[in-house]
Amino acid sequence: MSTSSTQHAAPAFTGFSSSAQAMSLVAFTTVATITLLLCVMTGPDRDDLEEFYTGYGSLSPMRNGLAIAGDYISAATVLGTGGVIALTGYDGVVLALSTALSLMLLMFLLAEPLRNAGQFTMGDALARRMPGRAVRVTACVVTIAALLPLMLVQLAGTGDLLSFILGFSNDTLKTGCIIGLGALMISYAAIGGMKGTALIQIMKIVMLLGSGAVVAVLILHRFDWDPGALFSAAAAHSGAGPAFLRSGLEFAGGPNPRLDMITTELTVVLGGGCLPHVTMRMYTANSARQVRRSMSWAVPAVALFVLVITVVGFGATALVGREAIAAADPQGNTAYLLGSRAAFGPDVSSAETLLFTTVTTALFLTLLASVAGMILACANSLAHDVFAARVQEMSPRREMTLARLSALAVGVPTILLATLVHHRSLQPLVTLSFCIGASAIAPALVYGLFWRRYTRTGLLCTLIGGTLSVVLLLPGTNLVTGSPAAAFPDADFNWFPFTTTGLATIPLGFLLGWLGTLLSGRQKAEAQRRQYEAVEGWILAGAVRRSG
Repeated sequence: MSTSSTQHAAPAFTGFSSSAQAMSLVAFTTVATITLLLCVMTGPDRDDLEEFYTGYGSLSPMRNGLAIAGDYISAATVLGTGGVIALTGYDGVVLALSTALSLMLLMFLLAEPLRNAGQFTMGDALARRMPGRAVRVTACVVTIAALLPLMLVQLAGTGDLLSFILGFSNDTLKTGCIIGLGALMISYAAIGGMKGTALIQIMKIVMLLGSGAVVAVLILHRFDWDPGALFSAAAAHSGAGPAFLRSGLEFAGGPNPRLDMITTELTVVLGGGCLPHVTMRMYTANSARQVRRSMSWAVPAVALFVLVITVVGFGATALVGREAIAAADPQGNTAYLLGSRAAFGPDVSSAETLLFTTVTTALFLTLLASVAGMILACANSLAHDVFAARVQEMSPRREMTLARLSALAVGVPTILLATLVHHRSLQPLVTLSFCIGASAIAPALVYGLFWRRYTRTGLLCTLIGGTLSVVLLLPGTNLVTGSPAAAFPDADFNWFPFTTTGLATIPLGFLLGWLGTLLSGRQKAEAQRRQYEAVEGWILAGAVRRSG
């Protein structure tokens, strides 16, 4: 800790240079063109359904693992997590670590059974032992309910992010960015399918981690390779002093900050890895061994991201100052960019401008890839679980057409909604997605894959009850009303004084599954036990990979 805070006084942020803005615009256009061509070249034929849904499992474990990490690390995670670290310090790091822990939970508990039980969608995995249209339709509705809020956040943030980087503030231009990039994301999903979006995810994660690692090295170099000096400077410029390096800053204004922190961590751990756009990557592996090897690449990639985002977040606070970060965006979503820009110092060379352009391009590609993966997950579920399930023998070409039209049916309303809500705080939508993942999807998958007596009624109670409980409780939380940073700061109907609903809805999701099974009666539970035993070998050991 040899570097004092006066040696690294936080300068006022004066905006990005015109050369950096011009290079970023050229890079964005180039990346958008290349990735669209990549989807066209790697996309499946019109009747090659297996390739559209799974890419024939043609990706190696390393590439599939990087694609999993790319799907998992969304733009909301990069910008939101970086902002939380920059604004709250220690609490932000703990929440970032929770994201890595969530993927590890998926790796050790659910990855192989999901691959064995499923074929294309979460509905396939749940219907393996509980066939029926109700299960598939409910799985599709919950998939869309969980992913639509995340898509809205990232699409709505597109205009703000590009305006921040390129230096414009016109609302019409922001809306145009949202519509244009949304159309591009729909094209990725509809044309490229699983393989095309996977290749974009791989490009994204390589660029994101590569450029982020270089920025983290530059930040550490500015503090003489002493992390203690970095943390001390960040605390000095945080406005909170030593409290920045201790737990409690993130939820300091709430009535139960420690309980709120624990609940948020639990929601992230249980919900993050169970979201359908992440679990769909499990179905692309050809064997249980391959899915294990894929996850062994995904988890270290996410762990490296946590390390990078921690250094960049603390670096942003140390070099720019918490006040400037909050002034640029109250949620801190620009902290990653501000920290990256400040890492170069006051005198920026052309090489550093090129590196900063790489950082902004990586974020741009992250936005494109993240939403494209989510649109694909929703479109697959809509086409396969709702439409194709109604017809006993649907031709592959017709189902492929339905899947591509479903991408359009999901994407267009998402774009329209994003243009309407982009001026509000969208943090409640991120929380909504993770809470549904933790309160409905996680209990359904755990029970469905491992509990022998679990019945169809129990499954429907878990999915529907868990989702509805989140939707009903979330409007009463701190994120919606009751604080200046809430979505509706002028209103105050805060009757559930926590940041997430997980404290109530996670136990409720598991409880509803148990109660629904209990109310089904002993006879149905025993019938389900026998049916589960008939497929137990497929689910737990991967004895056979069924195609039906």
